[in-house]
Amino acid sequence: MGFRLSKIYTRTGDKGETGLGDGRRVPKDHPRIEAIGEVDSLNSQLGLLLAGLAGQGLDEVIEVLAPCQHRLFDLGGELAMPSYQALNTTEVERLEAAIDLWNEELGPLENFILPSGSALIAQAHVCRSLARSAERRCQQLNRVEPLAGVGLAYINRLSDLLFVAARLIGRRQGVAEVLWVAAAKP
Repeated sequence: MGFRLSKIYTRTGDKGETGLGDGRRVPKDHPRIEAIGEVDSLNSQLGLLLAGLAGQGLDEVIEVLAPCQHRLFDLGGELAMPSYQALNTTEVERLEAAIDLWNEELGPLENFILPSGSALIAQAHVCRSLARSAERRCQQLNRVEPLAGVGLAYINRLSDLLFVAARLIGRRQGVAEVLWVAAAKP
């Protein structure tokens, strides 16, 4: 990449607009900017999860999730530059392979589980819920400006992966899943 940010503030966004990679100016609450922002929030929280996983004997989880930060950055690039395509089906298949492998070990769920048990489990669920939010924002954008490529599939599969990762983290930590208990019937 030849272009680097040398100046962080430009003052061009002070009136509520921002620029896209193709030169267009759009409102900061445009569906495209909302989608970019949700992907960025997910990436930041995923970074927090990865930092927490370091040194915990969860290298297999780190190996699968660490590349996801880069792919989320790629997805942000695709959203910021509509003609740019970085993600491919290989990345979706990589997530599916990890989901299948981990699910084989974990077995089926017999009840709903809560995003709880340990800080790492809860953080993985924060990431999962943010992935769902990012997916919703991307779908909203897709209705207004159709998205090309596999970004929608990627973000959907990533949320599934994060759910399974939360369960695997609990298994590796020896923490029992916290099962949902329904309210007593009146």
